[in-house]
Amino acid sequence: MPRILRFLRRPFVVDLRALALLRIGVAAVVLLDVAIRSTDLEAHYSNLGVLPLHVLYQYCWNPYQFSLHAASGLWQAQAVLFLLEAAGAVALLVGYHTRLATFVTWLLLVSVQNRNPLIGQGGDDLLRMLLFWALFLPWGRLYSVDARGRERPARLTYFSAATVAYIVQIALVYWCTALLKSAPEWTTEGTALYYALSLDQVLLPGGRLLYPYPGLLHWLTFATYYTELLLPFVLFIPFRVTWWRLFFVGVMYLFHLGISLTLFVGLFFLINMASVLGLLPPVVLDWLDKRLARGRQRLGPRVAARLARVRPHLARLRLPVRLRLEPGFQLTDSRRALLRHLRNAAVTVLLGYVLWWNLDSVNQPSLYMSQPLRWFGYLFRVDQHWGMFAPAVFKDDGWYILDGTTRQGQHLDLNRQGQPTTYAKPASVVALFKNDRWRKYSENYLFVSNEYMRPYYCNYLLRIWHEDPTHPPLRRLEVIYMKEVSLPDYQVSVPKRELLCGCEPQP
Repeated sequence: MPRILRFLRRPFVVDLRALALLRIGVAAVVLLDVAIRSTDLEAHYSNLGVLPLHVLYQYCWNPYQFSLHAASGLWQAQAVLFLLEAAGAVALLVGYHTRLATFVTWLLLVSVQNRNPLIGQGGDDLLRMLLFWALFLPWGRLYSVDARGRERPARLTYFSAATVAYIVQIALVYWCTALLKSAPEWTTEGTALYYALSLDQVLLPGGRLLYPYPGLLHWLTFATYYTELLLPFVLFIPFRVTWWRLFFVGVMYLFHLGISLTLFVGLFFLINMASVLGLLPPVVLDWLDKRLARGRQRLGPRVAARLARVRPHLARLRLPVRLRLEPGFQLTDSRRALLRHLRNAAVTVLLGYVLWWNLDSVNQPSLYMSQPLRWFGYLFRVDQHWGMFAPAVFKDDGWYILDGTTRQGQHLDLNRQGQPTTYAKPASVVALFKNDRWRKYSENYLFVSNEYMRPYYCNYLLRIWHEDPTHPPLRRLEVIYMKEVSLPDYQVSVPKRELLCGCEPQP
């Protein structure tokens, strides 16, 4: 290979051990996502919840999408699919039949995301894309069950079109979100973080500590904007790659740790932290290998003894299907090379499509990709939009009051476990949300374009309230939003009561 080509491809060479850590990190996040989603099987994924199937198909469905979770409106069917996704993620975590586990996990993740788009956030797109590109990566070659009994690779470095796609995808996340932040509060005024921390719906204790300092928030706004816009360029510098990789990963970890301490963003920060594990350079992984070797020396005998007890049971769980080649068909070196070239060609085309999609997303109105060309993105869910707090920070802050009226005329707030209704602002608005999925749902609930969803939420709340015999019966429930618009310069607006929906028990 010419020296210039070796030089240019250096930024896209990754360590197989780093890919294994990426696999473990992504699988762990998927398991956490499954655990959180499973607490709302009925509410978010069944016909008894806030988005029945007929409403999904009428208002939120794209004809090119698919969802196994949309095959049934029963929460029991959803539970089975959630268990299958968890099993796939566990297999992915330990590297058991890694390629198949990756496909199953990706398939079921796409399926559950398509089932309820009203609770999705930007991190979901990244998690989905990491699994998609991993279908073409050897991230089960090390630190896996699949690697047991196989010789350690002579070379730990790896390069292919898939590693290029993986690194470009990470850069696209930050480039696109910066380019979409076109409002003056990001580009010239430096007030975006002030407005972000003015949102009580997402404000965490760390944000409260920063909020009183406008000068610091002004500086942090520009630091955030230019970090997203400029930092990804270091991933493509073909010299001192180790140093630039360490710099990028370190800054990203500090960046997302800061977000997690100040803003309630669900799994977004964990997904982003897991996404950069594949960039770790050999110097870090050599250090990690030494620590793991010491751990194996101490714990090896104990683990071996316990494995000996369970190995007969594990043997029964082995998949019976094996790929058997016909006697006349052998994977010769030339055939392997051909398959590798075909795979790289396919990934290159896919990456070109993803680049095209992102280029189109940062241009409004759309200039490049026509609607007939989007079917592929919707079908395989490589569609993506990185508009976090873009083009401007949401200003319509406030909190919900679920005002239930009893038959005796008392007013109870279902959002506060049936305490007497009060219009006073709660000490912590974030504490009113069960998890970030509900926070995102409540955000979408406000939009006039989503007015169709309001009665289903109201009736769902009434039903689950009356399922508890200790609760007093209600004759009416009103979903009220106390709108408190974020104003500049620490001005405080007067909350305005907005009735979003009212419903009564079915006779």
